[in-house]
Amino acid sequence: MSRFYQRPENALKRANEFIEVGKPIRALDALAEVIKSKKYRSTTYSEKVLEPIMIKYLELCVDLKKAYMAKEGLFQYRNMCQSVNVASLENVVRFYLNLAEEKTEAARQESHQAVVDIDDLDNVATPESILLSAVSGEDAQDRSDRVILTPWVKFLWESYRQCLELLRTNSRVEKLYHDTAQHAFKFCLKYARKTEFRKLCENLRSHLALMVKGTPSVTAVNLSNPETQQMNLETRLLQLDFAIQMELWQEAYKAIEDIHGLMILAKKMPRPQQMAQYYQKIALVFGKSGNHLFHAAALFRLFQLSRDLKKNITTEELQKLGSRVLVATLAVPLPSAHPEFDRFIETEKSAMEKTQKLATLLHLNQPPTRNGLIKDLVRLGVVATAMPQLQQLYHFLEVEFDPLHLCNKVKNILAFMAEVEETSYLNQYIHALEEITLTRLVKQIAQLYSTIRFERLVQLAPFASPFDLERIVVNAVRHTDMQIRIDHRNNCLHFGTELFEAQREDLPEGPTLQAMPSEQIRTHLITMYCVLNKATIAVVGNAPTKEERQLKAQIAALYHQNKARDHHQLLSRQKIIEDRKEYLEKLNTEREEEEGRRQEELIRQQLLAEQRRLEAERQERERLRQEAELRQVQARHLKEKVAQFSQTAIGQKVIKKMEDEDISKLDPDLIMARQLEELEKERKELQTKLRSQEKKIDHLERAKRIEEIPLLEKYLAERKVQDKLLWKQQEEERIAQLQEERKVAMLHRDRLMRMRVDKEKFIDNLKSARRSVFKEKLAEFETMYDTVRSDRLKQRREQRREQRRIQWIKGLHLQIRFLKNKTKTH
Repeated sequence: MSRFYQRPENALKRANEFIEVGKPIRALDALAEVIKSKKYRSTTYSEKVLEPIMIKYLELCVDLKKAYMAKEGLFQYRNMCQSVNVASLENVVRFYLNLAEEKTEAARQESHQAVVDIDDLDNVATPESILLSAVSGEDAQDRSDRVILTPWVKFLWESYRQCLELLRTNSRVEKLYHDTAQHAFKFCLKYARKTEFRKLCENLRSHLALMVKGTPSVTAVNLSNPETQQMNLETRLLQLDFAIQMELWQEAYKAIEDIHGLMILAKKMPRPQQMAQYYQKIALVFGKSGNHLFHAAALFRLFQLSRDLKKNITTEELQKLGSRVLVATLAVPLPSAHPEFDRFIETEKSAMEKTQKLATLLHLNQPPTRNGLIKDLVRLGVVATAMPQLQQLYHFLEVEFDPLHLCNKVKNILAFMAEVEETSYLNQYIHALEEITLTRLVKQIAQLYSTIRFERLVQLAPFASPFDLERIVVNAVRHTDMQIRIDHRNNCLHFGTELFEAQREDLPEGPTLQAMPSEQIRTHLITMYCVLNKATIAVVGNAPTKEERQLKAQIAALYHQNKARDHHQLLSRQKIIEDRKEYLEKLNTEREEEEGRRQEELIRQQLLAEQRRLEAERQERERLRQEAELRQVQARHLKEKVAQFSQTAIGQKVIKKMEDEDISKLDPDLIMARQLEELEKERKELQTKLRSQEKKIDHLERAKRIEEIPLLEKYLAERKVQDKLLWKQQEEERIAQLQEERKVAMLHRDRLMRMRVDKEKFIDNLKSARRSVFKEKLAEFETMYDTVRSDRLKQRREQRREQRRIQWIKGLHLQIRFLKNKTKTH
């Protein structure tokens, strides 16, 4: 390093000189040399000297659009300040971003261009764009606008990305990290940068994943901290809002997944305001994606949250929320009623997992259904909170069976929704309600007619064209398993009556007048069983046989024989179950208490660690302040001694010698070296004087100690006497207190002795009652024992008699065989 930069202030002065003569690149190199040097990474330089140098360095980087050099400087400055002076790093980063934003805004106003028509700022000059610019007919104004604004927009985007990468690993600048992310969202919205917004969301997502997997350290971001979780949640909610404003629905869905993951990580629900905002945004995303079922479920969750947790909700707000939930639920398409085989094919594992995942985002245990939502609306009184016209719409579509006037009634309500300004937020559901109404019309007409003219069907649906009505009929056949055949030759519809085409074993959906022919096959086997059962009873009769009566008598005898024992076993089992429940509840209580104590200990340890860290930072700042004051005092003393030295004879002699040697021809370093030699001599003489003064001070302290010793001994003797008197007084008080306690205990003993007779009498009565109960149970047991014993002895007697008879018969057979053999032999 050159001699001009032995102190960082010299580098700053030199850079200003280069700027004045129009050489900003040389000035930037001079400042970069200081920032990259390891010599100036002390805390003193970082606090007071390097911050102005860093600010000037960033100004030059912004003016010259040197984003990579700004990145290197910021990372070097972070290594200097992230452990000691985080405020300085925060000031520098904010200054850098504000300066880049100001330059970009000035360029935008100068170029008269609102947005940049380039797909990707990281790849501005593609071969296609260069060729297109060469052959295009754009004027000079358009080219100049692009040259002015595009580089600054690219520079600002790189600045945001660099700062986010710089700040993501330090918990002390976590607030600045989230502020930078929010400014980056606003930048993408202001300049319509959809590609950069996707990259920004991906970077934030990767940063969050690294935080989860990161190793713990002093400055690392801890996601278990509630403040960290809250800031991340607020940033993701803002990201979701900007994604919706920019109509990037895929990024909005990913942001919803990130928000749900943070909620699971936090293990507790966020504030009601944030949950309301979350449900509102997720309902909008589901609505834009065409998922009407989950859109209605999200609005229903928002209604529940607002009604239960919002204290000052008005009747108008509740009516508006209830109306929207009701209309959104009615606009959900009717569920498919395919046969079992088709349903098995379509409901594959990936679709079920996707539906379950969407239900998890709404904090639901299982995916919602249209019928389930409608039942919940009725059960929780949501229908009653909606507008009267919308309540009538619910009645027409879900309760009343009137196919001839259904479309006319619904048409009046839809016209009211479209014309009244207060219901303008419901216009998005009008088309879906028309589709649902036409489907309801076709299903109800199929229950009344077997054939209908197509012109008549068009008259019953005034707000549908013939083409739309035919499409509705085809979709009804396809999805709701209806039997309809369109006869274009005769211009009519035929509703089928085949019994072999059956739906699933579900109840009919919606208002129903009668079962369709295709649904009658489901109850055919049940009807056949009932008829056969009646015929069997008529032919055979219900009189029990002799064997059935004997079996019934044996069952009754066995029941009476074992009922007491079974009853006792049931009571014992009930007691065992109750004891087990109490034991499990006790275990759960102890586990919860242990978990609470563990959480409290963890929080206490975190608080202690934070207090130690703050105390260490405070001590470090105090030490740095003292060192700075000491250096200032030393510098001031050195200046005074230099002035004194110049006035002394030695100083005059040194000056005189330098004058004799022609000062103008001498090197300034040589003059400084001679001055330092004389100062060194003066310092050594001063140290000698200080040593002699130290010896004098030692003798003075020793004399003080000799005088203090007799006084300390006298004080200790007096203190010993006072302590002895105090001990005697406390001992007397203790003995008096024990005597008083003994008197009270004796009074209690005498009072309880008077109750002894009554206690013994009560115990004797209790024992006699228990003894009588025991004797009764013992008598019952002995009676049962004798009965069972006699029965078993009788059974054994019969068995032995039977065995002897069998043995006698076997012996008789053997004798007969022996006699036959003997006769044959003779």
